[in-house]
Amino acid sequence: MSVGLLAVVDDILSAAMKASAKTAGVVIDDAAVTPQYVHGLTPARELPVVAKIALGSIVNKFVIIIPIALMLTAWAPQVLPFLLIVGGTYLCFEGAEKVLEWFGFGHGHEEAEARDEKKLVLGAVRTDLILSTEIMLISLASLDTNMGMGMTLAVLCVIALLMTGVVYGAVALLVKLDDIGLKMAKNKEKRVRHTGTRIVRSMPAVFRTISIIGTIAMLWVGGHLVLANLGEVGWHVPVDMLHAVEGFLAPLGAVVVWFGDTLVSAIAGLIIGLTVVALVLLVAKIFGKKPSFNEGGESPATVAH
Repeated sequence: MSVGLLAVVDDILSAAMKASAKTAGVVIDDAAVTPQYVHGLTPARELPVVAKIALGSIVNKFVIIIPIALMLTAWAPQVLPFLLIVGGTYLCFEGAEKVLEWFGFGHGHEEAEARDEKKLVLGAVRTDLILSTEIMLISLASLDTNMGMGMTLAVLCVIALLMTGVVYGAVALLVKLDDIGLKMAKNKEKRVRHTGTRIVRSMPAVFRTISIIGTIAMLWVGGHLVLANLGEVGWHVPVDMLHAVEGFLAPLGAVVVWFGDTLVSAIAGLIIGLTVVALVLLVAKIFGKKPSFNEGGESPATVAH
C-alpha cells in the first residue's frame, strides 16, 4: 500500500472518529432502545434476531440514509429539517405508546410466546432508521465543508460500519448476559459460580431498566429532533424555550444543562407522542378501525415479567 493511500486512509479514519464522537449520545440511545425488542425471545433466536436488525441497520444507512443525505445536502438542504421533524415525531409516538402501556393502557399486545418475529424486526429497523438518520446527519454536519464528495462518502461509510458494530455488538452482549451467567453458575470455581448466579438474578432488573431507558431515549431524541428542527423551518419559539432553559442552568455546569435539556426534550416528546396517539385513535374510531401498535416489542411494564 502506497504512502499516499495510507495518508488518505488515515485522513478518513481520523475524520470518522472525530465526527463519531459527537454522536455518542444517540449511539447510547440506540443501544438502549433495541434490547426491548429482543428480550422475551427464546435464547436460540436472540442473536439471529439481533443479526437481522443489524443487517436492517446497515441497509438503512447504506441504501437509504447516506445516498439521500448526500443528495439532499447537495441539491435540497431545506428538506432535511422537515424529514427530521417527521422522524422525531415517529419516535415520540413510539415512546408515548410504550409509556401508555407502562401505566396499563395497552393496545392488545400478544403474549411473549406468540410474538411475531418479522413484525419485531420490522419495528426495530424502523426505529433504527430514525436514530441512524440522526447519527449520520450529525456526523455529516461535523465534517469539513471543503471535503470532497468522495472523501465525505468514504467517511460516512466508515462511521456507518463503526456505529452499527458498536450498537449491535453491545446489544448482542446484553441479550446474552443471562446465558453467560448460567454457564458461569455451573463452573467448578465457587467464586465464578456465585458471580454467575448474581448475573442471572439481576437480569430481569437490568432489562427492565434498559427498557425504561430506551423508552425515555425515544422521547428525548424524538422531542429534541422536533424542537430543534422546528426552529430550522421558521418556528423558533420551541427551540428558543429550550435555549432559555439551557441558559438558565448554565451557571450550574454542563452536566446540569444536559439533564435540563434532556428533561425538557423528553417532556416535549411525550406531549407530541400522546397527541399523535390520540389523533391515531380518533381517526381509527372515525373509520371504525381498531389500530394495533404492536411491533413485537415489549413495554417497560412487562419486559421483566
